[in-house]
Amino acid sequence: MNKTAFGGLFLIVLCGGVLLRAPGLRLRPMHHDEANQAVKFGLLLEKGEYRYDPADHHGPTLTYLTLPIAWATAKPTLASLDEATLRLLPVLFGVGVILLLLLFARCLGRPAVLFAGLCAALSPAFVYYSRFYIQEMMFVFFCLVFIGSLWRYLEQPGPGWAIASGIFAGLMFATKETSLIIFAAGAGALVLSRIVQKKTNAEPAEPATVRSAHLILALAAAVVMAALFFSSFFVNPKGIVDSLLAFPSYFAKGGTAGFHLHPWWYYLGLLTYARSGGLVWSEALVLALACLGILSAALKRNRFAVFLSFYAILTLAVFSLIPYKTPWNLLPFYAGIILLAGIGAAFIFERVQKKYLKVPIGLLLVLGFTHLGWQSYQANFRYHSDPRNPYVYAQTSMDYPKLVRRVDELAALHPDRERLLIKVVCGLYETWPLPWSLRRYERVGYWTDTNVAGGFEDAPIVIASQDIAEKIGPLLKDKFQAEFYGLRPDVLLTLFIRNDLWEKFIKLKY
Repeated sequence: MNKTAFGGLFLIVLCGGVLLRAPGLRLRPMHHDEANQAVKFGLLLEKGEYRYDPADHHGPTLTYLTLPIAWATAKPTLASLDEATLRLLPVLFGVGVILLLLLFARCLGRPAVLFAGLCAALSPAFVYYSRFYIQEMMFVFFCLVFIGSLWRYLEQPGPGWAIASGIFAGLMFATKETSLIIFAAGAGALVLSRIVQKKTNAEPAEPATVRSAHLILALAAAVVMAALFFSSFFVNPKGIVDSLLAFPSYFAKGGTAGFHLHPWWYYLGLLTYARSGGLVWSEALVLALACLGILSAALKRNRFAVFLSFYAILTLAVFSLIPYKTPWNLLPFYAGIILLAGIGAAFIFERVQKKYLKVPIGLLLVLGFTHLGWQSYQANFRYHSDPRNPYVYAQTSMDYPKLVRRVDELAALHPDRERLLIKVVCGLYETWPLPWSLRRYERVGYWTDTNVAGGFEDAPIVIASQDIAEKIGPLLKDKFQAEFYGLRPDVLLTLFIRNDLWEKFIKLKY
């Protein structure tokens, strides 16, 4: 495939990836994880404050890299932000992941990269989490650049690729704690690929002193990059220490998964065949092509393809064995599988020489990729919040925005407007994404039990989780009206509206 044809086809693939990622970013209500990240970013945006939390948050790169987007879109406050502004960052990194595959054209060939780009552009998993304001798509991007830079260094040792590897290793570490899995799997894959291929002295070897100097450069770049972010650009040096102290907490969380406990085949099940409520989802085409990619690596002895095979298998094994699982955690190993799928698709056309066989195989692949694209459309524009979508996980329901709209309608009738007093009495799990949704209101108080300062009657609006609503409902029934809204599957919120405000609302409405 010549450069012109490859460039034109890859541009079409890239445009398809953009069209699936960029439109309708406000369609899906904010997930509680997104809302949590958004409020944390708001503190940085408005006050310039950020402190890494080793107990319950991932690294700081998401927060800091959102700043340029907020500045560019003239959103200087948390209240002025919206879902589309925040989700633009993962969209950019999701598109960037497709572009980044060009880094591997030299070692895999143009056809393999083109097919891998098609898989990445159309994959329902990749598209869904490219529209999700969490760290995952950034993490995948940094992982791929790290792997690509490291491999380029191994092929052509030099300070440039060594420093690039270090920079992106540091960014990986500053993004998610699971970077340790990627580092370990990458090292294991490198060792295994060298053993399998029985490396000889045919490769030029750099002097040990030069290699040591390059290693020092890479480590220094990684440490400096990670330290910049964890220390809040040296405003909070303690953040560097906290980044290391976080690991015991995450190791404990991984072993005692609670709600997130899933069997070892969870990820493979999501990708292979997920059926719920009459809907069927499958990315089995990508997995099947990846298996052919592994076969191609074994037969052709392509050094990078062999390394990639071990990397994908090792990362899949480690993530599958960890009891704590969420669907977005499949992305780091799935990126390797997608590259292998590209190799597998190219391998088919290399091996099949007869035109009468290439045509039906090509048609089958066209149908398969069309099905992937159709699933991506369904997952992101029709079933974006539906629990039957396998990538929807503890997602805020479409009933929840009705609660927020009701609060806005009531506030417009109250003389205090945005200074309306709102009391939220919910458990920690039920509180989010309320702090995001109520961000423009100046007087919102949050409690986790019924011991509420000043009681309830001074607040025109009270929002309570189901268990607390059952306790305070009898106390408020003569002075408040109650409405019920779904927050997540099997999770209800009660909106208590004081009678004087309710009467105004009813008069205006009827």
